[in-house]
Amino acid sequence: MNNELLSLGIPPRLVAALEKAGIREPFEIQQKTIPDALEGHDICGRAPTGSGKTIAFGIPLIARINKGKPKRPSALILAPTRELAEQISVELRPFARIESFNILPIYGGVSIHRQVQQLRRGVDIIVATPGRLIDLLDRNTLKLDQIEFVVIDEADRMADMGFLPQIKEILAYVKPDRQTLLFSATLDGDVKILTQQYQNNPVRHEVGSSQPDIHSMTHKFWSINRSDRIPMTAQVIEKFGRTIVFTRSKYGADRTAQQLLKAGVNVAAIHGDLSQHKRKNALASFSNGKVQALIATDVAARGIHVDSVECVIHYDPPANAKDYTHRSGRTARAGSKGTVISYVDRAQNKLVTRLQKTLRLSMPIIPPDIQFKSITPKDINSSNYTGKKKNFRKNNDDNNDSSSRGHSSNYTGKKKNFKKNNDDNNDSSSQGHSSNQKKKSNKRSTQNFGKAKNQPKSFRSRKKSAKNRKKRSKQPPVTVYS
Repeated sequence: MNNELLSLGIPPRLVAALEKAGIREPFEIQQKTIPDALEGHDICGRAPTGSGKTIAFGIPLIARINKGKPKRPSALILAPTRELAEQISVELRPFARIESFNILPIYGGVSIHRQVQQLRRGVDIIVATPGRLIDLLDRNTLKLDQIEFVVIDEADRMADMGFLPQIKEILAYVKPDRQTLLFSATLDGDVKILTQQYQNNPVRHEVGSSQPDIHSMTHKFWSINRSDRIPMTAQVIEKFGRTIVFTRSKYGADRTAQQLLKAGVNVAAIHGDLSQHKRKNALASFSNGKVQALIATDVAARGIHVDSVECVIHYDPPANAKDYTHRSGRTARAGSKGTVISYVDRAQNKLVTRLQKTLRLSMPIIPPDIQFKSITPKDINSSNYTGKKKNFRKNNDDNNDSSSRGHSSNYTGKKKNFKKNNDDNNDSSSQGHSSNQKKKSNKRSTQNFGKAKNQPKSFRSRKKSAKNRKKRSKQPPVTVYS
């Protein structure tokens, strides 16, 4: 059995479970916090995301609490997002089973009635977001007066999201002699207030930098037109593999995902407007490699750990240096390498330059350095593809060829240019009709004109639809970098 884990004071049964999960050497934050937490001290820990905090607070929690009762759990873990709450639950569940504890994640976007039913049957540990937890407290379907152990994870993120009043309200329901562990990437500002008001002489442990080390990854700033971002993103994903693409808005995430799917790239979108089921499936598909890329808003920028993310793309520029740092921190984790690419169009040059100065990144804004071609299968099958920008236009001579167009030789290639020359129209020899035939033809055309005008609406709609299909059939310009 692992002596290093045993030396931290972890019970042998849990040490065996950790070894089975592949954890044989504790991370630094675990080495520092687990012994104090097992002794019953409050902990105030600063460590970056992905440093092993979940095990650092989860193992002492499981080792110290008692069984819960119906509607009265024994431990509470607060998390800022649904994804993080679910992730914590999944990670700790195998260890909780060793001690016959059950874990219930509580968050919005799923049926509250199922959560109420599980609480009535009895739950030992709840992992919750503040909003749904308060809903259950207001319904009187949950009591926190038997909580022995409280964990506040990603406390600075919750403060940024405006959850501080809800956290204070929740902690007011918990008995004062509880043990409280707080973990955060920073320990100043609102987090310091939580520490002063809701912890009892906490032991402070700090690991790593207060911000992710952005210099551990490769940064690239590419000058690119907005219309070229989709084909370029497809090429980047093909080159680097597992990639997270950050957009500014929820609509932008959906739109980008749809365009990449049409381009033959297997991606999934994740943002706040999706149901929890869809968000969970998107994250799971990305984690297990079923999709190549995750198209996300800043909901995924912190608190979610996905192994082996090779590249992060700032499809839209971040709002500030802090957002850039936490977006970029999804790659180059735990000593691995990673690449961060920022798309910059002409209008964003000044904004990105200021961002670089704040971050102390001296990289120039340059054209993309992708050296291969990757376009949609539909584009590749086009016989007019030449590998150059805006290369799907046909040759003007071919366009004006009457045999290929099926029109008269008077076609000029311009809009509304199908009117024939008046002299040709009046030439009976070119028309191939006698004067009597001309009169009959004119009469028939007049009759047909009147009929067309009075045709049923369905007839006119079919004509209009055919015209629209003809317009849509034209290939748009596409940029391909080679």
